Amino acid sequence: MDIKLILINRSNDTNNSEIVIFQKNLSTDFDEMAVAWQVIRYLGQGDNHPFVYPMATTIAASDSWGNYTPQLPAENGQLFSMVLTPSGDELKLQGPASSASEVQCRNDLARGAISAGLYKSGKLLFIKTGIAPGQKAVFSFKPTLFIGVVSQVEEGEVMNSAILSDINTELSLLGIQSADIVMTGGGAGPQATPFEFTLENVVMG
Repeated sequence: MDIKLILINRSNDTNNSEIVIFQKNLSTDFDEMAVAWQVIRYLGQGDNHPFVYPMATTIAASDSWGNYTPQLPAENGQLFSMVLTPSGDELKLQGPASSASEVQCRNDLARGAISAGLYKSGKLLFIKTGIAPGQKAVFSFKPTLFIGVVSQVEEGEVMNSAILSDINTELSLLGIQSADIVMTGGGAGPQATPFEFTLENVVMG
């Protein structure tokens, strides 16, 4: 069941800030950066922005020759691999992953590194680059969203550690069918307060 969310701006923001929404890959080393899954712009005071967090996830890969595979449906517990076929490089579902809580993608090419990305709503959620032959990328995430106010961030781009260190609001979507994400705080001058995001009008599934 997809989760229906509405971001509502009840803040004192006067800077026309951008709001970024992303997830973190649990199965990574800490030097891996997060991707800006959704960036919401021009959300005026009192405005709302509906969006959906889909349960469905897709996976795609690219090779070192600049070729991109189609997106394939991906679920936890599945292993995909990039293989050389008579027509060229292809991403294929190989069977069960070594962990039921992970989506895994292995580079089974004889040469050339690949990148593997997971997508939700067709938008890049995670990416792992530089997967050498014989290596695999591992994706695992819990149903939580990170949200914060940023500037100069593009959807689908990897965010740097300075941006990530500023964002510590984590909203759990576990068991939720729909909810409002209410943004408060902001403002200018000495009265300004940090931005806050809270879930309201939560409907459990």
